[in-house]
Amino acid sequence: QVQLVESGGGSVQSGGSLRLSCAVFGYSGHCMGWFRQAPGKEREGVAVIDEDGSTTYADSVKGRVTISQDNAENTLYLQMNSLKPEDTAMYYCAASFYWACLGFDMGRYNYWGQGTQVTVSS
Repeated sequence: QVQLVESGGGSVQSGGSLRLSCAVFGYSGHCMGWFRQAPGKEREGVAVIDEDGSTTYADSVKGRVTISQDNAENTLYLQMNSLKPEDTAMYYCAASFYWACLGFDMGRYNYWGQGTQVTVSS
């Protein structure tokens, strides 16, 4: 059974940094990613990583965010720097059994974590 458990969220001031972690259990697929949902808005993709290490980032976070994975520890990370108030959202880890991520199509992601809250104050 696949289980994804996020951690690392919190409250920071604008310009601060956070590193989100996603502990992965029972999954050995090809694509994982981070998504977020702000109050009153639709869920959107933040960053995804394919099995070969190739990454895709949303335009809104490029240059400020890095997605990475530690296969030995079965953990997915999202390093976020220069945080802005508009980054405030619930952040979700997701896993796909498709052969490649091919962007942020949420229909391709089979498993989701419960989320971790990130709040950025100005």
